[in-house]
Amino acid sequence: MKSFVLKISLILFFLSKTTKGDVLFSSLPRSLFVVASAMEGQVLKAGEDDITVTFGLNQTLTNQTDGSYKKAKVKLCYAPVSQVDRKWRKTNDNLKKDKTCQFTIYNKPYERNVKGFKWNIEKDLPTATYFVRSYVYNDADEEIAYGQTTNGKKSDNLFKIQGISGRHVSIDIASVCFSVFALLSLFGFFFIEKRQSKVKS
Repeated sequence: MKSFVLKISLILFFLSKTTKGDVLFSSLPRSLFVVASAMEGQVLKAGEDDITVTFGLNQTLTNQTDGSYKKAKVKLCYAPVSQVDRKWRKTNDNLKKDKTCQFTIYNKPYERNVKGFKWNIEKDLPTATYFVRSYVYNDADEEIAYGQTTNGKKSDNLFKIQGISGRHVSIDIASVCFSVFALLSLFGFFFIEKRQSKVKS
């Protein structure tokens, strides 16, 4: 009896954590297909390369309806390998708390089939392994279905984006100019000092 009461209490506790309006990823049907140009294992460069994405209603599934679909978003998402020991990228079944997909690359009214939109990889994107996921939303702006380029375990069709690391060229140029100026100033100082010494002597 005590164990039954404990189980009920735990269930009620977890239900209380899911407030009205929260959507659980596990409750969403995978009703969309998503195809990206980035290939398995490919390494793309931030600020240089781009990704072309095609997505829409997966009409190969039976009993598909999209009457409640009002808006679509496509997001760039971290693969599990790039979430290890990074709480700020952690997956949560509650989509309001989920940090898997932090980069929105498409946000427009829903269309049944969107062919080949191109997204230029932004310069400030961090180095990581990614996949692409799409959500559709209802009138209440709640996620009601999804699709993604990888499998349920998020272990295939993954690609890497190499972020921009190190200093920018402009910073390097400024650094060189400053060093040259400092060196010339030093020589100038010694030249003036030497000349003043000769004058005094």
